Amino acid sequence: MKRDLHSHLILRLLTLYRKTMRGNGVLYPILGFASCVAFIYMSFGELKLSSLPKGLSLSFVERNGSHFILDGKPLYVNGWNSYWLMAHSMDENSRGRVTAMLQAGAKMGLTVCRTWAFNDGGYDALQISPGQFDERVFQALDYVIAEASRHGIRLLLSLVNNLQAYGGKTQYVKWAWQEGIGLSSSNDSFFFDPSICKNFKNYVLTVLTRKNTITGVEYRNDPTIFAWELINEPRCMSDPSGDTLQEWIEEMTGFIKSIDKNHLLTIGLEGFYGPKSPKKSAVNPGEWASTLGSDFVRNSNITNVDFTSVHIYPDHWFHDLEFEEKQRYVSKWVRSHIEDCDKELKKPVMFTEYGLSNQNKDFQASQREQFYRTILDIIYKSAKKKGYGVGALVWQFLVEGMEEYNDDFGLVPWETPSIHKLTIQQSCRLARIQGLNQQTGNLKQLCS
Repeated sequence: MKRDLHSHLILRLLTLYRKTMRGNGVLYPILGFASCVAFIYMSFGELKLSSLPKGLSLSFVERNGSHFILDGKPLYVNGWNSYWLMAHSMDENSRGRVTAMLQAGAKMGLTVCRTWAFNDGGYDALQISPGQFDERVFQALDYVIAEASRHGIRLLLSLVNNLQAYGGKTQYVKWAWQEGIGLSSSNDSFFFDPSICKNFKNYVLTVLTRKNTITGVEYRNDPTIFAWELINEPRCMSDPSGDTLQEWIEEMTGFIKSIDKNHLLTIGLEGFYGPKSPKKSAVNPGEWASTLGSDFVRNSNITNVDFTSVHIYPDHWFHDLEFEEKQRYVSKWVRSHIEDCDKELKKPVMFTEYGLSNQNKDFQASQREQFYRTILDIIYKSAKKKGYGVGALVWQFLVEGMEEYNDDFGLVPWETPSIHKLTIQQSCRLARIQGLNQQTGNLKQLCS
């Protein structure tokens, strides 16, 4: 569409220039050139302005006990992960993928997209070194937020990775070690080294107070952001008691809330139970899961954590189970965490990643629909009963031509009709619980 518009502008320029060249004398070429310059300025200036959102019409999502609340009404979430949005917003040639993904999400009735708000060190880093940022990359994140707002999509923004991809805690430790101020070369020193904690706090402060160059709104004041996620899949295996990670979460969630009281906050946990949990053997996928330094209930019970987060990857956790056995386990895993939130935590639970690998030896395409449906049905039944299971985000959706960003869980939803249909069905089921009359835009039209 953009290419067609550019072609149209070029044709208009050529026509204008030819008209001014008719006749003799030096004046005509000069006037022709001046007219072209003026036309380019006006046309492309107008194009830039027209790409801006018309204004933020979204409201902040709040929490009231077991529910997310939007404009005084309960909110249930059907959404997805596209971690790559910032990376693809840096270049005009790839921004179309971001727009296409957000537009497709809205057309499927999806309301929340989880994506990375970090890239520490390395290629196209947002944070080049501690406290040093690439403005070009920051403007790409500005674009993601502005474009999401334009399509009525809210964003769950993750602030750092426990894994090495896109820098993560490894990069923070490496920086401290290179500067000669690190206490340890262990990746887990991210959670206890004062100099590293200071650098991470500086990063958080910079992101939360960033003024969007497109909308003019500071991130902490932008309702397009659904919530902040502290860290993707935190583990501190050097302290299996969980004390180190617990103290870090308490410190960092308090710091975030001191800066931004508008937005919800979650941790980014996988959902494993710790060594003192009665569920460590009954529900964990193995004894190893209780030795990772995290504990779903203990970590989530921190005051500044607004809602809990859980991931679902039976393929990673089990290697010998048949598909039907994995399905039964997933059902138990999801129900267990909803039960924790109901009986103990009194906070909503979001299953912020779930996926089924296409690398399983017995994989069949139809299994993905069955796997997704198992999770989405439990969420729907919980929402219908006004329970604590309030939403789920599939890992991951992409658009065509993104093989280098795909993994064994990703898919282009409209290329798999059964998944596309199931996704819309879940969006509409949740919308009807909230009341179709309360919906606006794509969701109301889609589900009516």
